[in-house]
Amino acid sequence: MGDPVVMVSLYPEFPQSVMSSLATCGEFVFLVDRSGSMGCPMNNSTPQETRISSAKDTLLLLLKSLPMGCYFNIYSFGSTFEHIFPKSVEYSEKTMEEALKKVEQMGDDLGGTEILEPLKHIYNQSSIPKHPRQLFVFTDGEVGNTKEVTDLIRKNAGCHKCFSFGIGEGASSALINGMAKEGGGHAQFITGADRMQPKVMQSLRFALQPAVEDISVSWNLPKGVSATILSAPITAIFQGQRSLLYAQLTGQHSEATDGSVTVKYSLAGHPSQNQLHFNLKPAEDSGLTVHRLAARTVIHSLESKERTQSEQNEETKKKVVELSVQSGVSSSFTAFIAVHKDSGKSVEGPLVRRNVPTPFFGMRKMAKAFASPCAGMSFFSAPMPMMCRAPQILACADSFPDYDLCGAMPESEFNEPEAVLPSKDPLLQLVSLQKASGCWILDGSLAAVLGKNSEEVEKAKPPPVNNEVWASILALIWLHAFKMDAKEEWELLSMKAASWIKAQNAPCVSECVEAGNTLLGCGVKKEALGL
Repeated sequence: MGDPVVMVSLYPEFPQSVMSSLATCGEFVFLVDRSGSMGCPMNNSTPQETRISSAKDTLLLLLKSLPMGCYFNIYSFGSTFEHIFPKSVEYSEKTMEEALKKVEQMGDDLGGTEILEPLKHIYNQSSIPKHPRQLFVFTDGEVGNTKEVTDLIRKNAGCHKCFSFGIGEGASSALINGMAKEGGGHAQFITGADRMQPKVMQSLRFALQPAVEDISVSWNLPKGVSATILSAPITAIFQGQRSLLYAQLTGQHSEATDGSVTVKYSLAGHPSQNQLHFNLKPAEDSGLTVHRLAARTVIHSLESKERTQSEQNEETKKKVVELSVQSGVSSSFTAFIAVHKDSGKSVEGPLVRRNVPTPFFGMRKMAKAFASPCAGMSFFSAPMPMMCRAPQILACADSFPDYDLCGAMPESEFNEPEAVLPSKDPLLQLVSLQKASGCWILDGSLAAVLGKNSEEVEKAKPPPVNNEVWASILALIWLHAFKMDAKEEWELLSMKAASWIKAQNAPCVSECVEAGNTLLGCGVKKEALGL
């Protein structure tokens, strides 16, 4: 902890000329977990939204956002695996609709979480020339063969990128991070109140970006000073996605006070580089924050390595414990324990369990529990075996309902309230109506989503414009006016719609936008629609 540590934060902004046009080719393979646990709610605030239903909504957005001319397929797995098409097919209205019908039938009904076999099947499929493979993996669990899975992905890293998504608190970080790291993609975790859709659509944008290749990092330091890299090598760089690099500086320097780090890479076939200069004399009041962040990175790396090994490596465990205690950063082998400030001794002894009676489901009142805090205690890092006595939990006798807990209760108390099925999200309704080409059809379903009837929508249409162009402009206006908070979810499909409209060379587009704003009561500018 005595040597200086450098933290480099990379937040690339690529030239607009390169990023203005997203890729229109690629093979997109979606691998979705259908184990029993996917039937669990996404979070406690929306119990009616299960993980599998959220995954199905996400697949709808993904399929509607794919570019014309690409290839795709959808796999699902549990104890066994299934695929919608025998091999990846070209994206079209017919194949998209066929896939969506199969997606709608998906349930959490395939048993366990066996991901290795479907991955083998995917990699055994021949690559499609000029269509780089992009693999999207969704799972909420962990597997017993993480090393085999990540080794397989690393073996095939040259022909694809892997984007992984961990759903819920039980998703294995070693598996999710390992797949993305070995596959040169990006890992995302959906926990708590997170929504799956914006995170997945962000990764789709990453997949459609021009490839960043040949990444290298070099350090320019004074003579006698060297840098030891503490973080894993950077294998992927995406527009708008931060990457962190930690290095420990060792050695002595006399006069020189500055150093620099240079990141070189190839973007869309063009060599690029970014250079950052830094002062070798850290501020005196900087503390150990960066040291601890670097230590956490090293600890996580060692833990991931240890988890993928068939047997526990004592040398790795020793390194983790030593670094954890030295830096004050907890690990899987260490924990914070409580000590009395007065005596300086740890609180030892077995954990004490106290059972607090809990009312039956359906009772109107809930028991109140009070936790007795451990007064006068501080914390430090130490090896795991030492534990703190559990805080005592007390229950007030008068907080229980006036029922005989062992006796019968009225039948009405056992009746669970009827589940109220949520109405379909208007955004998803609109998205489901979009065609693979990017346009919308002018019909009653679209009018209903827009809050109008068919007669109102048709009457407001400027005469020279065909129905599909008018319907597509209305859909874009509605998205920009009423769903800007979910822009990450629909941005790609709106870009596809705008491209389709421009390709029609339709007359009076400005008049259509003006008429659409009048109909929907909005004020969206034509430029904002990408037209």
